[in-house]
Amino acid sequence: MSGGEVAGILVAVFWAILVSFLAVALARVAQTLKATTKLVADVTDQAVPLLADASAAVRSAQTQIDRVDAIATDVQEVTSNASALSTTVASTFGGPLVKVAAFGYGVRRALGARREDVPAKESRRTVIVGRTVPASRREKRKDRENRGKRD
Repeated sequence: MSGGEVAGILVAVFWAILVSFLAVALARVAQTLKATTKLVADVTDQAVPLLADASAAVRSAQTQIDRVDAIATDVQEVTSNASALSTTVASTFGGPLVKVAAFGYGVRRALGARREDVPAKESRRTVIVGRTVPASRREKRKDRENRGKRD
């Protein structure tokens, strides 16, 4: 064997190894592409029903929001009507009732002034600035006030 033949055999072996390596690599790439294609098909098969369910849920939520909006509008209208009604009732009956109460108070005061000989009944408690003072403290306070007037 000559040197040219050995070199030719080495080149042929090198090319055979390179082609084998490339064939194995291409076979693995083909397997990866098949697996990827299967995965995409499975995801598509599962995603389509999920998207349909999500779309139905969004439509249902929109329907419920529309209903709540209608209810809120009705509540606002009822509140407005109740406010107008209470204003009307207050203006219609409020003034005359205050006048009747004032008249009744005046009559009681007038009748009370005519009966000076009958002592007024003392109440059990006195309210001072939002507080209730027991009778014992009230009497002590009256005694102090009376001493201050005498001096």
